[in-house]
Formats: sequence, C-alpha cells, structure tokens
Amino acid sequence: MSYLMNSSEILQTIEMINQQHLDVRTITMGINLLDCAHEDMSVCCDRIYDKICRSAGKLVETGCAIEQEFGIPIVNKRISVTPISLVAASCREENYTALAKTLDRAAASTGVNFIGGFSALAHKGFTESDLRLINSIPEALTSTNLVCSSVNLASTRAGINMDAVALMGRIIRQTADIDPMGCAKLVVFSNAVEDNPFMAGAFHGVGEPEKVINVGVSGPGVVAAALKQCKGESFDVVAETIKKTAFKITRMGELVAQEASRRLGVPFGVVDLSLAPTPAIGDSVAEILELMGLERCGGHGTTAALALLNDAVKKGGVMASSHVGGLSGAFIPVSEDAGMIAAVENGALCLDKLEAMTCVCSVGLDMIAVPGDTPASTISAIIADEAAIGMVNNKTTAVRIIPVKGKGVGEGIDFGGLLGSAPIMPVHKGSAEEFIARGGRIPAPLHSLRN
Repeated sequence: MSYLMNSSEILQTIEMINQQHLDVRTITMGINLLDCAHEDMSVCCDRIYDKICRSAGKLVETGCAIEQEFGIPIVNKRISVTPISLVAASCREENYTALAKTLDRAAASTGVNFIGGFSALAHKGFTESDLRLINSIPEALTSTNLVCSSVNLASTRAGINMDAVALMGRIIRQTADIDPMGCAKLVVFSNAVEDNPFMAGAFHGVGEPEKVINVGVSGPGVVAAALKQCKGESFDVVAETIKKTAFKITRMGELVAQEASRRLGVPFGVVDLSLAPTPAIGDSVAEILELMGLERCGGHGTTAALALLNDAVKKGGVMASSHVGGLSGAFIPVSEDAGMIAAVENGALCLDKLEAMTCVCSVGLDMIAVPGDTPASTISAIIADEAAIGMVNNKTTAVRIIPVKGKGVGEGIDFGGLLGSAPIMPVHKGSAEEFIARGGRIPAPLHSLRN
C-alpha cells in the first residue's frame, strides 16, 4: 500500500515537524535469532553477531537517507531480537552476560541507538534458561551500553507469576546498586506484545517473520498545538480534534515504514501510534491533559482526560495505516516528560495517581525514580499491582522503576538524552515482605476463559 499526500497535507506536515516536535521516534528492525542457538556459548555468540550485522547492516544508513530525502526526523534506529532466554536455552553456561555483550557489540557495529531482546517470558513459570538470563541481568545491563532487557511475568491467560515478581524486585535492587542507568534499560511486563518498537521493552516475538520493520511515531506537541485551537469546546470536539491529528501523524509514520521496508527488502510489520513524549518543552503528554482544562496533571479528572486521549489517538491512527500494533496510545514516563516532572515536583502527581492513570493508557509505571533504600519487596509489590491491572483489564502494563542509591525524596537523577531526569518519588512505608514471600501464582481472572 502506498500513500500520496496533497499540497495542503505536505504544508501541514512541515509545520508539525518544524514547530511542534513531530518526529518518527524509531525505526526498529526485528530479527529472528532462533537459528543461532548452539550449546557452545562462543559459537552462539558468533552466530548472533554475524546475523545481526548481516541483517541490519544498512538500517541506520537507510533511516538517515529517508530522513534527509523526506525531511522527516527519525530520532532512533533500533534492533529487537528473539528473547535471548529462548535462543540460549541449549547453552551450557550459567551466566548469559557474554550474550548481552555480543548484542552490545553488534548494536555498536550497526550504529543503532539501542538493541532490545535480552528478555525472558516467564508469565506462567520459569525455564532453566529464563532463570539464567534473569540472574544475569544486573551484570549484563551494567556492563553494556546499548542493550535493553525485559521480563514478562504476567498475562490475562496465565495470571501473575509471583515468584518472578519477587525475583525481579531483587534483580532491580541489585542492578540499581551497581548503576541506576541499568534499571532505565529494564522493564517488567504483564501481557507483553511481540511487535513493540519502543525500548526498553522491544523484543522480536516468536510469531513474527524472519525479519520485520516496525515504526513508532510520536507527536504530543502536534496534539497540544491542535487542542490550543479548541479552547472551551466540548469533549466531543476535543476527541474529534485528537482523532484528526493522530490520523495525520500516523500517515507520516506509514510513509516512513513502507519506504524503509521497500529499501531494506524487509516486510513491514506495524506502526505503533504511541504518543511518546520527550523532556523538551512543548513535547509533553501532561501538557495535553492540562490543555483539556486541568490546572495540573495529577489532579482530579486526570484519569478521565487520559482515557479520552488514549482512545482518540487509537481511533484516529488506525485509519491511517495498513497495520497498527505495538502498544499504541499515550505513554506517561515521568523522566521523559517535562510536564510530568513539573507535576511531581509541585506535589500534584504521586505514585498512586500514576498507577490509576495506567488503567487507561499504554504501558504503565514508566521511568519512576524511588529512594535508594526502597526494599526489594516494596518494588515487587509495585510490580504486582501494575501486573494485576494489566491482567484484569486484558491490556499491556509494565514497570520501569529505578531505585537511586544514596538519594531520597526531593532529590533527583539525570539520565541525559531522551531519558531525561527524574525527581525521586516517595513510596508507601508499610512492608510488603510477607505478601511477596508467599510466592506461587495469582490465578488468571475468570474472563480469561474465552476459548
């Protein structure tokens, strides 16, 4: 499928790019690595490196060429691979850090910004390989620069693997004690999707083609600019305005995706419609919510406003692309959104309100910095709460949380770049130790029985 833009659409797109922070947030190539499996770790690593470099060697070059020729900013070029716990299952080594370093080396060789897929799917239980990978995460993420990791530990069909929840609380603490930046590259999921182009949660699902191109668009600034033109209008008008804007944003993403697919000779997968904010002023999801009439993001009415935004983005975008997938909706990462940061700093936005907001938006508690002395059991309990929201609501939710060693509430941490800076948020003081220690599995909800 190809799309032609008329002169009016071209002029509107130029204005959105030049003045409203419109960009393609990422072109992500997914690569199947199952044929790289070998019992000898060094052989497996060599196969992985060779296949990634062979498959994605022209990804960055192609993305830059499209960016230059079409005048559309493409912020990131990324790679996602088959969950490494599956690829390495036959390896005899107990520690998978060598595999992470191989991914890092391949990412550097191809010139991409990040590579995702140091991942495990443990929503119903652990394989031996899952445990090896998870236990390797602290060393793997703190000894590499470009590798991202994810663990799926719950689903609507399987329930919540509370043993995995408990383990991930400890893993996150161990990683943070070495380097908090490692936690910024680690996300735990409920109902993880196979075609997500966004980091840190991207991996190439087992149901995907040998190779695939997925594109993630963005554009909170474009939506905000459109809403400034309908001040005082009813929510019907607000929803319609967002839908029309999302359509325009997604058409641009579809154009880039189809062109990248054609030039690389790789099938086009999906366009992910997610509004992904940046720390730049004017590129904020929080600002969109405030333009609907809220004095400050986090106040009463925030969840309703976010529900409208998420739904309207999907309704508008789905008509502009041949294949929509990934997460799609609106992200609410604290550190990556200037408006969210301001709301936390002035006390309008707390962890509990963020959790409520995740019931109606894409993903979940994202880029949350907490005190460095937060117990592992408390981190696990936060993960369990978010996993339960995903499980019961049959949606993807996730937690990317960063305990900052030596720092407390009122202080902050600067990650730099698109990851931004995060004010450290308070957590509840009540212990969850006994709750997390129970282990086992929280059963799937009754509505999961839909065969």
